[in-house]
Amino acid sequence: MKKQAVFQDIAEKIAQRVNDGTYVTSQKLPSDYDLAEEFQCSRLTVRKAIDLLISQNILVKERGKGTYVMKQPKIQSGSGGLQSFTETAKAQGKKTRTEVLQVEIVKEVPLKIRQMFADYGNEAMVYLSRLRYFDDEPMTVENLYILKRYLQNESGELPQAQLASSLYEIIEENIEIGYAHQEVEAVISPPDIAKLLHVSEDDPMLLVHSMTYSPSAKPILFDTSFYRADQYTFKNTLIRQK
Repeated sequence: MKKQAVFQDIAEKIAQRVNDGTYVTSQKLPSDYDLAEEFQCSRLTVRKAIDLLISQNILVKERGKGTYVMKQPKIQSGSGGLQSFTETAKAQGKKTRTEVLQVEIVKEVPLKIRQMFADYGNEAMVYLSRLRYFDDEPMTVENLYILKRYLQNESGELPQAQLASSLYEIIEENIEIGYAHQEVEAVISPPDIAKLLHVSEDDPMLLVHSMTYSPSAKPILFDTSFYRADQYTFKNTLIRQK
């Protein structure tokens, strides 16, 4: 995996200060000059880091006044841009645990999903079902279809020991992740999902369909996940374009 650019490292450090409370909601950040002095880099590099955090809805600029910390909810997906479940938890100071419920290499997949990966013909895919936890509390059940080429190691095998960790880390050894399209709907929990997530069968759930692509629009994985609506939220912040 290629090394991150300097501005990305600085952005991560600033984001960590937001997450640990060093920089609080509505606080004005130090000037570009002061941050450049602290991080021993150019002001251009600082500005690139700031711009990245603005695009991730962590910071916001007020014209003529400076850069401020945006209000951050406790548990949300989407506030830091496209992140894995593990990255979202880490950014919010939570620990994760994963149980692999099923893993299988498949060639026959539902027609709708095969159409999404039409350019790859009948190439082998991996079906992976996982139960994910935040701080030992069950949070989501993931059902994923991933092209095997993007999940396998150099010998062509699936890294079984890593399937209970961040899939993004495995995938990005083979292809860069660019963006995802998501659809979120409210549903009543199916009995089997309710049992796994320790909720009642009539409790509302968030059903999320996600298609993840490389920067050049190559499909990588399709994800259908159930999230506990009482604990998890998806948030998009709309920034007014000047």
